[in-house]
Amino acid sequence: MEEYKVIIIGAGISGMSCAIYLKRAGISTLLIENNAPGGQLNKINVIENYPGYEEVNGTDLAMKLYSQVMNSGVDYVSCEVEKVDYEKKKVITLENTYSYSYLVFATGRRERLLNLSHEEEFLGRGISLCATCDGALYRGRDVMVVGGGNSAVSEVLYLANICRRVYLVVRKSTLRAEAILKDRLLALDNVILLKDSEISKYLYDSEKIKGVLLVDGREILVDCIFLAIGSIPNSELFPGEKQDGYIKVLENGKSSIDSVYACGDVTFKRVYQLITASNDGVMVASDIIDKCLGVEF
Repeated sequence: MEEYKVIIIGAGISGMSCAIYLKRAGISTLLIENNAPGGQLNKINVIENYPGYEEVNGTDLAMKLYSQVMNSGVDYVSCEVEKVDYEKKKVITLENTYSYSYLVFATGRRERLLNLSHEEEFLGRGISLCATCDGALYRGRDVMVVGGGNSAVSEVLYLANICRRVYLVVRKSTLRAEAILKDRLLALDNVILLKDSEISKYLYDSEKIKGVLLVDGREILVDCIFLAIGSIPNSELFPGEKQDGYIKVLENGKSSIDSVYACGDVTFKRVYQLITASNDGVMVASDIIDKCLGVEF
């Protein structure tokens, strides 16, 4: 069994920021990720509100962070955590068991589904959760985006450059996206905005999605539906205090379980942005560093 002072589960921007600061302080750190490093960063086409970058691709930023993590000497394991033994302070994966003094959840969020019939069956066959990942497959064709926030409008802006027509289905009468994104959306002539609308069922044949039936009875034929309707926190491994599924933490990221912290999008907080996720990771690292050095405030 390998021993580490700190184990971080999740290599999104929060987890990687935390790992970098811990390693610079000379603290043995293991970063565990079961997917591509960067988390949700890999699903963002263009980032315009991260300090220091007027415009940066999400995957590029993720790879820069990952390179920084690896160059700093942080141990990195690509695998899935099966369970955590909080009494014995052990993280158990399919391949190994690791012990920790401090554990950090930086597991982020996953995309919410509409929970309609056959939805999961057609994921990857006409239903997608990432325009940046799958949009190129539908170049020159008609597609649909569901949602009314920044993520949904950003998906539309990306798809409108490569697809013939993009429908945006919004459940409410207004868009929740930032004004600058709404202005760009409304300037596009190949985007059809469907407000006060919801999908009642998917239309499909034996192989793929063909379109949707809206609650008002309209049928719209598209080759792919991109869902951008919010997220669910990946907090299933955490048995402590939560709110709406999100881990409740103090200002320093400390959770209700002894020696366990959480940072980033898996925590309950007011603002979910890249810069706040990075800040969360740094605050957690700082508190752990102080404890390791015996510093009290």
